[in-house]
Amino acid sequence: MVEELSKGMARLSSQNVEFTVHRFEYLEGGGTLRSSAILGLDEHAIIKTLVFENKESGPLVVLMHGDLNVDTKRLAVELSMSKIWSCSPEAATNFSGWPIGATNPFALKIDMPIFMEGSILRLPKMYINGGGRGLIVGLDPTEFIRVIQSQLVHCAKEKRVLGS
Repeated sequence: MVEELSKGMARLSSQNVEFTVHRFEYLEGGGTLRSSAILGLDEHAIIKTLVFENKESGPLVVLMHGDLNVDTKRLAVELSMSKIWSCSPEAATNFSGWPIGATNPFALKIDMPIFMEGSILRLPKMYINGGGRGLIVGLDPTEFIRVIQSQLVHCAKEKRVLGS
């Protein structure tokens, strides 16, 4: 039986990108820590697709390592914006067309600028949502940049550990 290609995989295939497909049972709230453990991958190589808002130009997407967070203050300064904040889950779904945990940078509902943490390019392979919950595609980060217009930024910060 031939598996139907997701929107993410179809876009990669149409651009002749070599990629791997990784499926796992999605669990609400499991995040990149769970998916990396199940798939046997480094959480740093699992890339989150996050939707933010700002006053100047509306929604935007930031691609970030799974084990790091976005420093919105640093990002706002880098992009010459007054303030950037995380969208509510409802707003993120409305802007992207995807539920939380399935946000797919290859097929967004509305055109939004995509910003990629620059250190992602140093990875030999990145793993990012490919078009649904529990579906990740692995590819060379330079191939991602070739297919998806992205601007490199430097806004990573360590995740805060509870109780510290």
